[in-house]
Amino acid sequence: MATTKPGNRKLAPLKVALAILGLFAAVSLLGGTAIWSVLGLADDLDIDGRAAQVRTVEPGFGAGWGAYGGDALGSRYSNAAQITPENVGDLEIAWQVSTGALEGRDSARSRTAFQTTPILVEDQLVLCTQFNEVIALAPDTGEEIWRHDPQIPIDGRPANQFTCRGVSYWQGEGADDAPCSSRIFTGTVDARLIALDTHTGRPCAEFGDGGSVRVEPSMSLRWPGEFQITSAPAITGDVVITGSAIGDNLRTDAPVGIVHAYDVRSGEPLWTFNPVPRDPDDPARESWAGNSADTTGHANVWSTISVDAQRGLVFLPTSSPSPDYFGGNRVGDNRYANSVVALDGRTGEVAWHFQTVHHDLWDYDVPAQPGLYQVWKDGRAHDVVAQVTKTGLVFVLDRETGEPFLPVEERTVPQGGVEGEVLSPTQPFPVRTPPLVRNTLDPWDAFGVTLWDRWACANAISDLRREGLYTPPSERGTLAYPFTGGGANWGSAAFDPGRNLLVVNMNNVAAFVRLTRRPDEGEEIDAIEDGAEFAPMEGSPYVMHRAPLLSPLGLPCSPPPWGVLAAVDLASGEIVWRRTLGTTEDLAPGGIALDIGTPSLGGPVVTASGLVFIGATMDDYLRAFDVETGRELWKGRLPAGGQATPMTYRYGGRQYVVIAAGGHSTAGTRIGDSLVAFALPE
Repeated sequence: MATTKPGNRKLAPLKVALAILGLFAAVSLLGGTAIWSVLGLADDLDIDGRAAQVRTVEPGFGAGWGAYGGDALGSRYSNAAQITPENVGDLEIAWQVSTGALEGRDSARSRTAFQTTPILVEDQLVLCTQFNEVIALAPDTGEEIWRHDPQIPIDGRPANQFTCRGVSYWQGEGADDAPCSSRIFTGTVDARLIALDTHTGRPCAEFGDGGSVRVEPSMSLRWPGEFQITSAPAITGDVVITGSAIGDNLRTDAPVGIVHAYDVRSGEPLWTFNPVPRDPDDPARESWAGNSADTTGHANVWSTISVDAQRGLVFLPTSSPSPDYFGGNRVGDNRYANSVVALDGRTGEVAWHFQTVHHDLWDYDVPAQPGLYQVWKDGRAHDVVAQVTKTGLVFVLDRETGEPFLPVEERTVPQGGVEGEVLSPTQPFPVRTPPLVRNTLDPWDAFGVTLWDRWACANAISDLRREGLYTPPSERGTLAYPFTGGGANWGSAAFDPGRNLLVVNMNNVAAFVRLTRRPDEGEEIDAIEDGAEFAPMEGSPYVMHRAPLLSPLGLPCSPPPWGVLAAVDLASGEIVWRRTLGTTEDLAPGGIALDIGTPSLGGPVVTASGLVFIGATMDDYLRAFDVETGRELWKGRLPAGGQATPMTYRYGGRQYVVIAAGGHSTAGTRIGDSLVAFALPE
């Protein structure tokens, strides 16, 4: 079975693992011994600092929330300032609604993730559900205004679960009350791009075939759910652009991740961009040995595209080529894959590109929306692109040229791949910003709640290749740290323009990857090895197994915290603060809330008053942090897992913070279908 690009399907075992840890914590506390001394948990990831006020933010910047990332730049910043560090503790639930998305869909409940972030347009909160229903709500009450159900099939198995992260908004010229004078665009699990009237939710009949365009894959699929759309489309001028999510590790000759652009009115195709350069005249093709670009797939854009309307550029976060863990059939850097690619939004022509991983063998896709920020340095503003990654590295580039704004250097990395592999001798590393999470793990670093447990982890680590970041996959087994779920993931980062501060949450969990030679024809190989995930990687000499690195008790062998929230000054590259994110409250027996961090799925938002709001963790809370220090100030209980990025806005004189609380079935958090709005008491 193929697996999925976003790399979040391996979090479920941690729920059991953390429950076991909670049990040990309970025994420790009842015995009068501090859990920290029993486990030896010194939070060496904590950094204490304070952000400096840099400048006054331009008036009007951060008003409203008109796009999935707050704005088309992906800022995730709001100038709403009614809720402050002084009064955030008074927040209460203003309204809570059930979308009803799970009703009548019990058979698909175990394959859902409610990851949506609503947008606020034309006095409506508009969002999509796990099953691609689009719903408009009143911003002050949550009352439903309209709903559109695209009737997606639920009897299949989508590459990335049943999920939808967001919708997009376009407003044309002309009469505001004319049908489809403004439109909501959304993608679906069955790969349709749909245009709806903003006021009524009715399909815009002139767009494509009765309101939708089917985005066709480049080749026949093994099953319908192998190819889907999960992220909000990008809109620049009168062009709507979408990427796709594709099941990976199934085969080498796989669907390619073509990006499609359409006319927002008619749905007519305008241009396409293939991150695997099959055009013989494309200069990037030189980084693909022989004709390997003709027989390699993926490098798709499954995450969110950013738009610089002033420059007419769109910024793509591309993923790894197929298959993820063997590249002997695609020797070379494989340019455009694992890259930030800037395109002319009108033509699809490449303006520049920057590769974060050469010749990827680790499933280290560019997972997050490129952040288009204005950084103040040396007394003037600089337009940059900040890219957070699964590796825990942060790259900051000049937006006009793609050249590093903060220095990047090529460093030698481990060599000696499996037979047939040709590794890149170097990889790019930021010079000034160290990794936000660890990427080395030695046996004496092993975590365990007992000596036996820790000893087992130490032995498991000793058995693996572990020469640091970019140690190649091996038949012996290789440590993957961070694992394929990050570091950072699709939740992306938020930016405080007044303090030059990038805020991002990252996972801090290790895994192992093992390659096994493909058996001769007629022979079979076990699909399960020590409970690990299996992928066939057809067309390569190897099959792949991978799994989180867990102890016999089911606990991560890598030391906590397993989730962190950090802030980086983009003018200097300095890590200003770094904090543990998440507790074991909804994982451990009796609700024991150990502050050791949990993996997270979702991202942060920042407000002008100096607050960071984030859900994302494996306990059911929305939290608020002080943006200057990272100190936790408040948390509000959610009815289900908050594996989504929140948003905030002012409406009717009141500021609201809204988050989807519907959980993530693969991560094992509580499933639901609620949208929850918090506000100060009236």
